[in-house]
Amino acid sequence: MFRHIYNYRPDESSMKSRFHRPAMTIRDYGKMPFVVDIEDITKRNTNFRTALWTGNFLQLTLMSIGVGENIGWEMHPDVDQFLRIEEGRGVIVMGKAEGAADFQENVEDDSVIIIPAGMWHNLYNTGREPLKLYSIYAPPNHPFGTTHPTKKDAMEENYRYRLWR
Repeated sequence: MFRHIYNYRPDESSMKSRFHRPAMTIRDYGKMPFVVDIEDITKRNTNFRTALWTGNFLQLTLMSIGVGENIGWEMHPDVDQFLRIEEGRGVIVMGKAEGAADFQENVEDDSVIIIPAGMWHNLYNTGREPLKLYSIYAPPNHPFGTTHPTKKDAMEENYRYRLWR
């Protein structure tokens, strides 16, 4: 059980800069209190998709989309999604049917993308470096501990996961 501490003010000698912490291992820390330098860990991620925190009602994943690659058309019927680009350039497309985009927008560092549940979407890397982003799903969209080193791994896992659900 956690105890609330009101008016807590640590002295400067007990505070450590986030830049002096050792690099955090990239894995799923779900259902525990969690603090992270999201920009640093997102940029360090080299997997196509890695779940970083999976709870009962929310999930944080990291993604790295290779040059010239894309996420692939997908739609989450009961999941709202938040994306934030930390590094790279791309194009987000969305529409009411797979492959039929009626919304298109260029995105880059610091762009935020909101994808409503039930909306088909795809994100293309149009830059010259991997597109680094994090995604927040509500509710979670992937099993706890999901790691997909490549897009091919993600597609195979998504197929098995849909059969299981």
